[in-house]
Amino acid sequence: MPETSIRLQIKDPKTLEGLKEIVGSIHGLRLMNGAQSGAYSDLLICEIGENPALEFQLISSVQSSSQAGEIFLTSARTEPELLLEALRIGAREFLPQPLNREEVKASLIKFRDRREKASREAGGGAETARIIAVIGSKGGVGTTSVAVNLAASLVGANGNRKSVSLMDANLLFGEVPLFLDFKSSLNWGDISKNINRLDSTYLTSVLGKHSSGLHVLPAPTRLDAMQGATSENMEILLDQMKGAFNYIVVDAGHALNDLSLKVLELAETVLVVSVLTLPCLINTKKLIDILQQIEEINGDKIKVLVNRRQKKSLITPEEAEKSLNRRIFWSIPNDYTDSMASINQGRTLASIGKGELAESFKGLASAFCRKQEKEAEKGLFGNLFGKRSGR
Repeated sequence: MPETSIRLQIKDPKTLEGLKEIVGSIHGLRLMNGAQSGAYSDLLICEIGENPALEFQLISSVQSSSQAGEIFLTSARTEPELLLEALRIGAREFLPQPLNREEVKASLIKFRDRREKASREAGGGAETARIIAVIGSKGGVGTTSVAVNLAASLVGANGNRKSVSLMDANLLFGEVPLFLDFKSSLNWGDISKNINRLDSTYLTSVLGKHSSGLHVLPAPTRLDAMQGATSENMEILLDQMKGAFNYIVVDAGHALNDLSLKVLELAETVLVVSVLTLPCLINTKKLIDILQQIEEINGDKIKVLVNRRQKKSLITPEEAEKSLNRRIFWSIPNDYTDSMASINQGRTLASIGKGELAESFKGLASAFCRKQEKEAEKGLFGNLFGKRSGR
């Protein structure tokens, strides 16, 4: 198979040498020399410097003349306006300076594999992410806390590092960034304004990354970002994210609207958060009954999670299961001290200690991973025996 060609348009000497070294270390990539500057390349990596308007205009002209298969951008500037313009012109990835060698290498390997796959005209896509939607049966049951700590626990579940994204679908009032003491200049409303240009590779490059390893996508918090917050855009966005992550956890809040229903339809698991009180269990039963009336939401994917379970609750888990006519999938113990410390400090439970609460979320994440591993194993053996039997 011919090598994949890469052309560099980089002014910064240190960045240029760094990219040359990284490209040279990857099998199957070929760096084009200066004499080939006007020739077609599979990938063009351009630097955005002091005159972004002019440089973006030149990049657009390169695209219109079909001189490059894909375009990566790199810059020491990372302001939101520049990232959004890069998205608008169709850049596949943004590489911030100073370069992170391992991240750049991983991006180039993905690019090479995409090109090789396209050239072979191979069918079938990569394994896609499992979407877990977390919805509260009513306000105040700890929906965001469950979503945040489940997502953080999934990153290192079962001893294997996983790529996990946490999306906040609470329009205007999303609290995920607050629970993580996390600041991001972009939200999914901003990204959705240019949804037709969206690409999973570029998406991962602009998503904010938390110290826990989570890729965080906050909800729109301004009215001017709301125009892209449609169910159609949400479907496109989640579809692109599935190509970039192992797990996508969505905090769907506690309101049923077009947006949250689309998330629930697309999810592999709908985690309904409840507590062991009579009003909340009544709401939980109503919510489950409503969701089961929706054709796209299979009843089997609805799982009940009891939060803040007290050892001497007036309503027992067995009584709750009887009233819901459904087994409780998981119970999170009540630990006011650790829970409040986590929320007030903007830290995950795993980062403040190894108490009962953190261990429970670790077990919940492990349960999801075991389920996916079993399904993958079943699919592997099914394919193996299918080939042997000539099916």
